[in-house]
Amino acid sequence: MFNLNGKKGLVVGVANNHSIAYGCAKAFNICGAELAITYLNDKAEPHVRPLAELLAAPLILPLDVEQEGQLEAVFEAIKEKWGHLDFLVHSIAFAPKEDLHGRVVDCSREGFMRAMDISCHSFLRMAKLAEPLMVNGGTLLTMSYLGADEVVENYGMMGPVKAALQASTRYLASELGPNGIRVHAISPGPLATRAASGIAHFDNLMREAEERAPLHRLVSIDDVGALAAYLCSDVAKTLTGGTIFIDGGFHIVGG
Repeated sequence: MFNLNGKKGLVVGVANNHSIAYGCAKAFNICGAELAITYLNDKAEPHVRPLAELLAAPLILPLDVEQEGQLEAVFEAIKEKWGHLDFLVHSIAFAPKEDLHGRVVDCSREGFMRAMDISCHSFLRMAKLAEPLMVNGGTLLTMSYLGADEVVENYGMMGPVKAALQASTRYLASELGPNGIRVHAISPGPLATRAASGIAHFDNLMREAEERAPLHRLVSIDDVGALAAYLCSDVAKTLTGGTIFIDGGFHIVGG
């Protein structure tokens, strides 16, 4: 697809072989990049490690962004192994179920803060740690959704959280651009991932997306991976700050 030979990248968010992050990791591997891949905890490791080993990832590391020091340890391991970093993918999000399934106006302060910390602020923290390692420039990618731009039924409090993530992407692109660091939010259409399964009536959302999208098809994790590989390649060296939709055109048809 695109030449990533010699590039080093960090992929955060692989949970299983249906994860968007895994689709990205596969594409990076095909394009010649060397990867560091993280897993959430001991329970997740048996599902993630075989996938990372399949991609010959030399760094397979634990990362729970809520655990003090774990994120810093990941970047220290990258520094020791490679000395630099060319790209990273932030593909993690979380909201407590009791807040996610209720009205936005009813969400708890604690639930909203936790969702913002894991889903948005963790990207800012990664950017800060990545900046000194991106000595030759680089690319930071995160994952958003249409519910950040318009009201999507049952998406709830994740809409405001993803909107904050997209705004953060623009500010990061502005601040890090002088250092040659490009920043994007990728906004895929609905995908049957483990994270999506927490959204009420998600099957209905997928069916509507396929019926109403101009291309009348759903995207796959491989489609998202191909886009991520493009954005991390030198072909996309003049692009930054965007929210890039990959949803068969569903975002243009309105709610």
